This record gives sequence, structure tokens and C-alpha cells, in this order.
Amino acid sequence: MISNKMNRLFSASLPAVIIVIMLSAGNVYALSGENLSSGTKNNSELLLQKKKAGIKKPVSAEKAKKQAEAKKQMRKKEGEKYIRENRQRSLEIQTPEVRERMQQNVKDANARYKAKKKNNASRTKQAGRKYR
Repeated sequence: MISNKMNRLFSASLPAVIIVIMLSAGNVYALSGENLSSGTKNNSELLLQKKKAGIKKPVSAEKAKKQAEAKKQMRKKEGEKYIRENRQRSLEIQTPEVRERMQQNVKDANARYKAKKKNNASRTKQAGRKYR
């Protein structure tokens, strides 16, 4: 008789216990869902993240950088000028026959380079069409 009453009590209280557990878990999930939907950060934290602090460099460092760049450009310009003058001088000291041959060799080399570049461009264009 006691076991009969216990069985009924247990079977009647079991669904009530399950409902209580489900409701309490739902409330906990709803609270955590509020934080997730708002991004889990309050507005002050978001403002701090958006504002990035810029590191100021000294004016002298920027000036030195510009001066270094200017010197680099000047050296490059002087180097190109030296090469041009050296080529001109090497042509001037030759005999007229050798000078003509050297100039013709330069022309031939330029023509070969141009033809090779043109051939390569057309070949890659054909390959590009093949895989379109």
C-alpha cells in the first residue's frame, strides 16, 4: 500500500519537476541570450575599441626619412648619368668602323629583345585564351 502511494506520488510529481527544471533553464538561457545579442560588451568598451590611438612620430624622423629618400633618388640619377656618359665616351674613343659595328650590335640586340617580348606576349595570350 505504501509502495502504491509512492508510485502515484512519484509519477505525479515527475512531470512537475521536469517542467520546473525546463523553466529555470530557459530563464538562465534567456539571460545569457541578452548578453549575446548585445555583443557581450557594454557601450563604453565598444567606444574604446573603435578609437585607435595614433602614435606620433617626431618631426625630425619624418624629415630625416625625406632627406634619405631624396639622397637615394639623387644617387640613382647620378648613376644613370654616369652610365650614359661612360657609354658615350667608350663610343668616342673607337675608330669609325668599330663605332658603326657597336651601334649596329646595339640595334640588333634591341630588335631581338623586342621580337622575343612580342613572341612571349602572343604565346601567353594564346594560352590565356585556351583556358578561358
